[in-house]
Amino acid sequence: MKNKRQEAILSIISSRSVDTQEELARLLNEQGLSATQATISRDIRELKLDKISDGIGGRRYAVGGRDSSKGISSYKHVLNSGVISIEHSENIIVIRTVSGMAMAIAAVIDNLTVDEIMGCIAGDDTIFVAIRHKEQAANVIELLRSSDGLHMKKM
Repeated sequence: MKNKRQEAILSIISSRSVDTQEELARLLNEQGLSATQATISRDIRELKLDKISDGIGGRRYAVGGRDSSKGISSYKHVLNSGVISIEHSENIIVIRTVSGMAMAIAAVIDNLTVDEIMGCIAGDDTIFVAIRHKEQAANVIELLRSSDGLHMKKM
């Protein structure tokens, strides 16, 4: 349950601006995941989320938002701790993950600046990543495996 909740939190904050724990609780509840404020507070600490400027005078939660090296470190940690295997066929990369971690890892991948990646779809323990050209797949796999040269998109 904790993994699914934390995965949902990462997915939510990567797809929309969330500025309060109450809003995060409401959004989790809409996904069928109820959590107390204390639980959400612990999750925020464990995920090392920061509050950053949303660019329009407000603030929002983000993974390692204040210090980009800290953010990349968090992203690398998610990739390195949750991925079981990576392989490809033509221009599709298939990533097998620890059960319940695919959506969180897909959110990480979606927030990287890797031009070759068009997008990804995640289930519970599998991610399909579409690459622009099949010739780029091996390079993208190596980049994801090594986590070297990864950069986050500007928020």
